[in-house]
Amino acid sequence: MRTVGLIVEYNPLHNGHAYHFEQSKLEAKADACVAVMSGHFLQRGEPAVVGKWARAEMALRMGADLVLELPVAYSSQPAEWFAYGAVRLLDATGVVDALCFGSEDGRIGPIASQAERLYREPEGFRDRLMRELKRGVSYPAAYAAAAEADGKEQASGAGAHPDVAEEEDGLRLDQPNNILGLHYLLALRRINSSIVPLTITRTKAGYHDTGLRDASIASATAIRKLIIGEENTSFDGVTDPLQGIEPYVPGFTVDILRREFAAGRGPIGWERFAGPLFAQLLGRSPGELSTLCEVTEGLEHRIKRMLREFPTGSASPVEDLLERLKTKRYTRAKLQRTLLRILLQHPKHELTRQKLSEGPGYLRVLGFNDTGRALLKRMKQKAALPVVTRVGQDVPPFLDMDIRATSVYSLAYRSQTPDEWLRDYYQAPLQV
Repeated sequence: MRTVGLIVEYNPLHNGHAYHFEQSKLEAKADACVAVMSGHFLQRGEPAVVGKWARAEMALRMGADLVLELPVAYSSQPAEWFAYGAVRLLDATGVVDALCFGSEDGRIGPIASQAERLYREPEGFRDRLMRELKRGVSYPAAYAAAAEADGKEQASGAGAHPDVAEEEDGLRLDQPNNILGLHYLLALRRINSSIVPLTITRTKAGYHDTGLRDASIASATAIRKLIIGEENTSFDGVTDPLQGIEPYVPGFTVDILRREFAAGRGPIGWERFAGPLFAQLLGRSPGELSTLCEVTEGLEHRIKRMLREFPTGSASPVEDLLERLKTKRYTRAKLQRTLLRILLQHPKHELTRQKLSEGPGYLRVLGFNDTGRALLKRMKQKAALPVVTRVGQDVPPFLDMDIRATSVYSLAYRSQTPDEWLRDYYQAPLQV
């Protein structure tokens, strides 16, 4: 059974995702699909619009055969560690033959060439990257600038290969899907994986597009904007927050979202966490904040200063705080990841480069179908990591982070119950 791996968020799953799924199976000539999916919190530091089990169900209804959870230790990281954690999981299954990702470039050659050059991290590269980040540019732009400078340096040096420079010419590493693709290939190279990388061109809607340019394809960002804000959501027959998204998502996505919203489990956005977040921000000293992940370069002092200057009567306190904190140096994605690590109370010593480089340490199953059951049976013999279908009392550190993340995420629900706080202990893998 030939199997393709996908790395996804599905926030929510839309027609563009379904196209990528179908094309990935064709490109890989695959009989089966394993999806590694972010849990409740996503790569740009945002909470998912609905929880991980609902989004795993979307993936299974679409046709994915096995859905594994990308731990929050990796799912809310910059591209380098997000990609590394996801690739380590796919490789550890022992059953994935190919990885197919969407890219703006649509050509695997230039991305592979860049990855081959950069995987050993040439001398001075990380210093260049950090200098660019300190200038306040986004991670993709900083990485692109550092990679371009390194490429020019190597192209002008002794033993330079013009064909390599020509192969990489035109590759836009300041584009989010291209940069993620590069990091997928870097991760495959670093762990010496036999998984074959493939890419297809992202079509019609860019990653950050907020507009509607096509009759049936829109970005997840644009779709989330179509969903009425949680403060105005009603299911009394007067307001339907999902009517506007129907042309852009499969019918099962609408059904699952409607069920979750009606149960008070969505739509989830940052404002739902204003209470617990501000309790952390106000209750901790600058020194205590500085011990948490992503609180770097004196950001704790800027946070405290902005809190003292905060306007009264804010209707969107988290959004207002992000806008006040944002500078050229501190991008929105960086700030969202910072606030998330503060909300989840993740200390720096738990997410060092050394600990992240060791990989997730387990394979957490969120759901499967009949083909997925066969994959799980093969994984019992082939997987390099323990396969977790039930959470016991003794859990590894990254899984403990996920359990706590579920508890915090459930604080945004309309009803507060221990079953939701501790759902990781009670919820068996979905079977579709």
